[in-house]
Order: sequence, then C-alpha cells, then structure tokens
Amino acid sequence: MNHHLSETRFKELDINPDIIKGLDDAGFEFCTPIQAQSIPIALTGKDVAGEAQTGTGKTAAFMVACMNHLLSHAPRENRKPNQPRALILAPTRELAIQIHKDAVTIGKHTGLTLGLSYGGTDYDKQRRILEEGVDILIGTPGRIIDFFKQGVFNLKACDVLVLDEADRMFDLGFIDDIRYLIHRCPDPDKRLSLLFSATLSHRIAELAYEHMNDPAEIRIEADTKTADKIEQSIYYPANSEKIPLLLGLMEKLKPTRSIVFINTKRTAEKVYAWLEGNGYKSALLSGDVPQKKRQTLLKKFQDGEFNTLVATDVAARGLHIPEVSHVFNFDLPQSGEDYVHRIGRTARAGASGFAISFACEDFAHYIMDIEQYIDQKIGKEAVTSELLIEPKPPIKMERRPRPGGNRGGGGNRNQNRGRDNRRRR
Repeated sequence: MNHHLSETRFKELDINPDIIKGLDDAGFEFCTPIQAQSIPIALTGKDVAGEAQTGTGKTAAFMVACMNHLLSHAPRENRKPNQPRALILAPTRELAIQIHKDAVTIGKHTGLTLGLSYGGTDYDKQRRILEEGVDILIGTPGRIIDFFKQGVFNLKACDVLVLDEADRMFDLGFIDDIRYLIHRCPDPDKRLSLLFSATLSHRIAELAYEHMNDPAEIRIEADTKTADKIEQSIYYPANSEKIPLLLGLMEKLKPTRSIVFINTKRTAEKVYAWLEGNGYKSALLSGDVPQKKRQTLLKKFQDGEFNTLVATDVAARGLHIPEVSHVFNFDLPQSGEDYVHRIGRTARAGASGFAISFACEDFAHYIMDIEQYIDQKIGKEAVTSELLIEPKPPIKMERRPRPGGNRGGGGNRNQNRGRDNRRRR
C-alpha cells in the first residue's frame, strides 16, 4: 500500500454519500494521514488548525469537511444569492485554481455551486458569477476584497471559512486583507473554520487563536520535513561555473522533467536563454507572466512539450505538476521553508526524486539555515572538470514582448536564431 495513505477509508467516515460518489470518481479510497486526522474532527463541527506540507492531501481534507458541513446544515435564514456559504482563501492563483479543480471533482454530485476569483484575468466574468451567487467562493485575497468592497457579495451568511497555506499568506503580505475578510464573516462560534499551514508557527497560532473557535491542532509529522524519497545533494560552484555545471548535470542525469529554481527574474531570463541556446527546450515562469500564459505553459510542461521549467519562487507554491524527476536550486533559497517547498515539487505521491542545489558565492550563506530547518546535512558533491560543459551562446531574449503576445511565432524565431549561432561557431 502507498506509504502516503492511512488505513482509514473515506467510506468509513460519516461523509454525505454524494461527496463519497465524487471521491470514488476521483479514485480516492483511503485517506492520507492529514485527511484521516482532520476530517472526523471537522465533521463534528469543530475547528481544525492543521500543519501539513503541500502534496499531503490537505485540499481534499478541507473540501470534504466544507462541503459536508454545507450539505448537513440548512443555509442561514434570509440568505441572499450573492452571499456565499463558504469562503476558501489561498495565497496564489495557481493554488486557487487547483483547489477549484479539486472542488469540481469532489462536489460533482452535490449540487453545490462554485466561484473562482483571482487577480490578472476574467474580471467581468468573475464578477458576474459572484453577483449571480455561489455556495463556495474560492480565491486570492486581493481580488476577493476588491469585489467585496464594491458590494458584489457579502459574507454575512458564511458558514465555513478555510485559510490554506496560511504561512504563505503572511510571507506575501496578505495578512491584513485576511483579517479584514474574517471580520466580515459571522463570529467564530457561528461558523466552521479550517486553517492549514506548512508550519503552525507562533504567528499562525495567534491568528488561529484570534479568529477561530478553540481549534483542534493537528500536526502531520513527516519523518523529516522533506519528503523521504528525495535524494538531496549540494555543489559549491564559483558563480562563473553555475551555467556549465547545470548543463553538465543535465547531460549526465538526463532528467525526464525538471524545474530549475532561481531567486530573481533577471537571472531566470538568463538561465532560460542559456538552456534554450544549448538545446534544452524550456519554459520561463516568473511573477509577471500573465495568468493565461502561465496556465498554457504549465499544461505544455505537463504534456511534455518541453521538459525544463525555469521558475522563480512565485511558481514554487501550490502548483500540482506530476512526476518532476529533478529539482535544481540554481540559486539557494533564503529560507529552509522555501527550500522544502521547492524540492517538494519532486517525489510527489510516493514517487522518488532528486534535489540538486548550487551553493554559489552569493547564496552559500543560506545553507546553514536550510540544514538546520530540515534537521539534516545535505550531501556535498565535488565540482569536477568533467561535470562542467562549455556552453554554446544563449539565445537572444526579446526585450519587450510585443502587444498581443507572440502570435507571430516569435518564440520559434528565437530558437532558430540560437541554432544559427551554433552553426556559425
């Protein structure tokens, strides 16, 4: 049996049969540990604050609890259509989209209506859906507050509140927005509140204490903070050796699908250009990639149209990408928590994976914090001359995208230019 699952079957829990049907459709039979521990408590109407890493099944845990609560309680008296019965807040649009996708599957037979609201796209469409009314509103704090302040909906009839990746909400500076929205909901003892976080740190505990009704704390202790099937290693290259080392490792390890994490957008663009120039079909994912394009890129990555994703941390959270074989920390992240999130993109759902980090002159000083956080030493590997590959020149990046994206096939022109450079050499 998959070591990520518990002995508990969803069918054994007191869950509405229509939800069970959705879980069956999705192939969910056994609960993961966070589901087995949190769902029974939430089913009794008690609040839950859970500590769980990404990829442990927490979305299904709170979604089942949320939907069950709505199905087993009548809506509040005089509830108007534009008053959602549940609010689910997530820090990033990727995560909001993923939660919505899971909700569609799990709630397929329940008749509950869903709304999705996040920044960047579909403003009028999202607004219209909220005006018409939804049972469950899923989204990111900024866009939801925007609609709220315009009076598109209100939260007076909110029976369930979910905060997902609460630690990340703090990191991204959303916490005042969150408090604003929570204060517009009914009092803590008049709703079910569920909070999930990678760590139930002091600041999260305070948030829970302030805005929840005596929540049960659940901690799913992984054997270590990092997935136990990830092989981690670290190299200490000079700055000038980072690209040659990355190319050498790509050549040697031949990853089937890899993510290369970078700390800044500028470096990400450079690394992307080098990879493309050296024959590795890649995609670039940073904060300013518009939402629609992000979705398309991820879809292509998932479908194997290219197998290397160059990403800044904005891409590290809440993305469900199957079977990433290798994660490269081209730049070391600044915190242990970010390190765990990044390398958690590999070895999901029981597969094994590799996490390779470069401790270069600029970022090597983060390694102590990271090792302290994960409570283990990462194995050092030597940078040898055999590993360093002399790179071919990078492709030229177009400085400003033309309006209307690259309908003119600009991307391919760039790749061809890279190839011409190679022929000329």
